[in-house]
Amino acid sequence: MRDASTVPTLIIGETRGTVTSTVTEADTAQTLGSGDVPVLGTPRVIALAEAACMSALTRRMPTNLTTVGSRVELTHLVPAVCGDLVTAQATLASREGRRLTFDIVVTGADGTVLAQGQFVRILLDRAAFLSGTKR
Repeated sequence: MRDASTVPTLIIGETRGTVTSTVTEADTAQTLGSGDVPVLGTPRVIALAEAACMSALTRRMPTNLTTVGSRVELTHLVPAVCGDLVTAQATLASREGRRLTFDIVVTGADGTVLAQGQFVRILLDRAAFLSGTKR
């Protein structure tokens, strides 16, 4: 299998992905069950950041490879309410073999940092991974 070190299109500091979304009631801590206030829930922030990581990788890897989430470290700093536009950006910060580490920044429309952290994804062969999930 080709690992991250042999995928030339994954360049540290230059491989980036961005996802933008408007906060809806479905995204709130109340709805997600992660809290009891009507603000953007941390589980949704994590999902947006994961989507930004995937956006960074889409069309930059051979189709036989994929990544899976391995580690999430996120500090949720500022709330966002329904109607707010939020943007998650993932930037490849390091790669060690199959391990890809992304710096994550989630901002509001005015540039306020709402959350930040690092996500680790593991690069692997798609078919081999899926064959190991069958029961």
